[in-house]
Amino acid sequence: MNVNDTEIAWSILQKNGYQKASSCTEADVILLVTCSIREKAEQTIWNRLKQLAALKSKRAKSQVPLKIGILGCMAERLKEEILEKEKLVDILAGPDSYRDLPRLLTITATGQKAVNVLLSLDETYADVMPVQVNSQAKTALISIMRGCNNMCSYCIVPFTRGRERSRPISSILQEVKILSDQGVKEVTLLGQNVNSYCDTSEIQFNTREPTHLSRGFSTVYKNKLGGLRFSCLLDQVSRIDPEMRIRFTSPHPKDFPDEVLQLIQERANICKQIHLPAQSGSTAMLKAMRRGYTREAYLELVEHVRKIIPGVSLSSDFIAGFCGETEDDHLQTISLLRQVQYNVGYLFAYSLRKKTHAHHKMKDSVPAVVKQRRLEELIAVFREEATKLNTELVGTEQVVLVEGASKRSKVELCGRNDANIKVIIPNLVIPCDWSPDMHASIRPGDYISVQITSASSQSLKGTPIYFTTLNKSAMVTSKQLDTVSDRQ
Repeated sequence: MNVNDTEIAWSILQKNGYQKASSCTEADVILLVTCSIREKAEQTIWNRLKQLAALKSKRAKSQVPLKIGILGCMAERLKEEILEKEKLVDILAGPDSYRDLPRLLTITATGQKAVNVLLSLDETYADVMPVQVNSQAKTALISIMRGCNNMCSYCIVPFTRGRERSRPISSILQEVKILSDQGVKEVTLLGQNVNSYCDTSEIQFNTREPTHLSRGFSTVYKNKLGGLRFSCLLDQVSRIDPEMRIRFTSPHPKDFPDEVLQLIQERANICKQIHLPAQSGSTAMLKAMRRGYTREAYLELVEHVRKIIPGVSLSSDFIAGFCGETEDDHLQTISLLRQVQYNVGYLFAYSLRKKTHAHHKMKDSVPAVVKQRRLEELIAVFREEATKLNTELVGTEQVVLVEGASKRSKVELCGRNDANIKVIIPNLVIPCDWSPDMHASIRPGDYISVQITSASSQSLKGTPIYFTTLNKSAMVTSKQLDTVSDRQ
């Protein structure tokens, strides 16, 4: 979300005559796009501000005074504290205030502080075409909605990003088309609760049809009526370019009706990878977190997803040491990790956020040392199970979208398979599947068939075999399934 916010802010500034500096020392304005969801994220910004304070003090008097701004959730959550504690900060702009950046920067030219942290009920930046931070990238992020209505007891998002509002589908489809024309090969649809997307911008979308939730799930807000839903958006986005991979994040488990799951299974270019944030394996903790489901309902959903989408890759979020978590609650989370087996996991120790339900009604009762120990145990179990899953892929062929050079080796390339697992391959000249006599070098944006040779919990390694396409690889998979069916 912050990468996408950076691209939106940069698009607005660029249209108003600003140019990107090559380094902080050359810049006249430095803007930090921030996150408040965990304490560690905020601490990173406080540390960065100390570095920028030194840079600002060393600024030559002959130069334009350096302006420093805080954008995003931290500006929204800690505006008074930032202004009091960090005198060097000139600009504060919340997540809904990026359009106002040119005016705010003009105000700072007179030596004044400039602040706009007002949350909006309708801002989606629908008419802003983000400018990618990396213009050479073959993957892109598309914001389809902002804010969240779920009010989970631990979460600050509804207070820093406001309530849910969905971007009109027409503007989303236009952006996908533009990115496709630019050669982008993968887009990720973004939202705080992306699969609760509901576009009511046009009158024909305003029906009385209620939202269909996953079985056994509930919400703290009233059921939505009418609107064009996530399944319709996913359907239309996937039709624009059959050779463009489609992903989405972050969803809520409650919003996976069968029509979404069946669409993922049917379309070759919608990745068979789903994020199902569990947060805990304990029903008692899930109730305290106000997640709207039990452990049993979550496991039933997992089974249902795997039934409709065989071979699906699952990822999840987990919080260690939430308010009142007992050792038994923790052990239930460990057992869920073992039972479900996730390919990718995001695990964190709980940090209390002001304004949340937990801050007002609960006690942060788990000692920091216990949180850290439980987190380390969760990470160890996750890695053990992920290693088992990834090892099962050794010897298989995987379609990999090449993203660029590997960070660890100049002679290797890095990409991701359909399951969103990192795959490292040597940079070789390989044959084209449409003409075995033709060979070519691998470039970012190429789809490559890769034979997996080794695996860890975090990544795979393999040998590139030949160039391919999503449609051709889907046809091969279909033939393989038909063969298995015939044998049975």
